Amino acid sequence: MPVIPMLAGPTASGKSDAALRLAERHGLEVVTADAMQVYAGMDIGTAKPTAAERARVPHHLLDVVTPAEPFSVADYVRVAEAAIAEVLARGRLPLVAGGTGFYLRALREGLPTVPPADPSVQAPLWDAVEQGRLPELIAELAAAAPADAERAAGNPRRVVRSLEVLRRTGRPPSAFAPLPPRYRYDLLVLMPDAATLRARIAGRARRMFDSGLVEEVAALLRAYPEQPTALQAIGYKEVAAHLRGESSLEEAQAAVELATQRYAKRQRTWFRAERGARFVPKVGEEAAAELDAWIAGTLRG
Repeated sequence: MPVIPMLAGPTASGKSDAALRLAERHGLEVVTADAMQVYAGMDIGTAKPTAAERARVPHHLLDVVTPAEPFSVADYVRVAEAAIAEVLARGRLPLVAGGTGFYLRALREGLPTVPPADPSVQAPLWDAVEQGRLPELIAELAAAAPADAERAAGNPRRVVRSLEVLRRTGRPPSAFAPLPPRYRYDLLVLMPDAATLRARIAGRARRMFDSGLVEEVAALLRAYPEQPTALQAIGYKEVAAHLRGESSLEEAQAAVELATQRYAKRQRTWFRAERGARFVPKVGEEAAAELDAWIAGTLRG
């Protein structure tokens, strides 16, 4: 069984473009690991590969569900492993690439054996989130399970899920032993310095607004007036507030930039803790030689 290359990095580190170049150069297929790119219609705000890029290289796990459908880490592992198996069966090598650390870790270390979600237990937790009481929920989780609170990193879905499991079972998700992983992976993380990331994130936010992010969010709100959890993602939440008249366009862009910077900081912290990872302190376009050598080594076995 071949070792599967896995390319990770914080937002705006250039991993998607690097994955595209590597896949073209070495005949790979990309299996994405992005918790927001699985949602159809959420394209600009998630920096999803374009149709032209997908025509150049096969990409898997894009547009898997609608924003109104739930999609858990268990769902991700199931469809990702199926995609990997299908690519391998055709004699090709998949390249897992993305920035959702929880997805990547579940592939590498195995899926936690946490009970399925219980909407009846989650309902009052989501009510609390909508009432602006997310900090209270984070504090509750941190008091009972600090490691799970750190892993949730303020993400409302993860906080709610962790507290749901804790309240139902008396044990946090981290207390449930994982299933063994199906494949072995070689994880390489692009880790440019914080100043470089800040500048790139600012440029990325400008490009998203220039490319039609406001129009994309408006269309999604018309299609999903109940505003499902997926539309709380960075970029969508801030633009939705602007469309409700709660902020100016400039304020919305600044809010997206700030939220993205905070997310990238959390990603950097997460990836530094990954066991067995190798790190390249560059953005993707500056790391071509290191990345080519890495893939060549994987192909040699």
